[in-house]
Amino acid sequence: MEQAVEYAVGQVARIASVSVRTLHHYDEIGLVCPSRRTAAGYRRYTGEDLRRLQHVLFYRELGFALEEITVILDDPATDARAHLRRQHELLSRRIERLQTMAAAVQHALEADILDISLTPEERFEVFGDFDPAEHEAEARERWGEGEAWRQSRHRVAAMTRRDWARFTGEAARTVEDFAAAYRAGLPAGGPRAMELAERHREHISRWCYDCSYEIHRALGDLYVGDARFAAHYEAVAAGLSRYIRDALHANADRAEALLPPP
Repeated sequence: MEQAVEYAVGQVARIASVSVRTLHHYDEIGLVCPSRRTAAGYRRYTGEDLRRLQHVLFYRELGFALEEITVILDDPATDARAHLRRQHELLSRRIERLQTMAAAVQHALEADILDISLTPEERFEVFGDFDPAEHEAEARERWGEGEAWRQSRHRVAAMTRRDWARFTGEAARTVEDFAAAYRAGLPAGGPRAMELAERHREHISRWCYDCSYEIHRALGDLYVGDARFAAHYEAVAAGLSRYIRDALHANADRAEALLPPP
């Protein structure tokens, strides 16, 4: 029977297409530990160990951090079949999202090759669910014609079609990673969520305007308070808009706590 079969670390590395060093690391951090060792200390993996490794590799492919995977797999309330269902759902969503993004990028690429100017409607499709022109008047009303507003207007106007695709691709990946952390039950004030919040802030600073922590905190409130933003995030996962807001606030609190006293 499968349970009686044992595999050496080199065999497992070949079967799973990972390095022996990776397996050693997983063992050291308690993620995938061999069920048995020989008298000489050599690792021996069982079929159950290989099943756990399979789940680890699936979650890694989905972008989960090793610490997140450990928490997920060690949850006593979730069995192997539930993990497979969850992984299938996450992969299906990612495939659907990537197919949509691939079609949008392909359209932008064809337009660029043929030197065709995109219409506002076509640019909206490439950009995703957020059109800067649509929100320009609201942004001016909320924050006035300050430096952030001027930077955003200038940078967005200068974006090429390739820039649009890169901007939306980065934004989509961050939302996916937020959703993965949220579904994994990681706290909004924890290291992973705050890491994603900082990535989100840096993304805005790189593409739109210099996003201070004060502004970033206000954006978090906007994602919950504005029905359009909330609907966008809630379509990915119920409760995600509040989770992102709380992560943005926690990251801002952490950064401000590290500032020297005035």
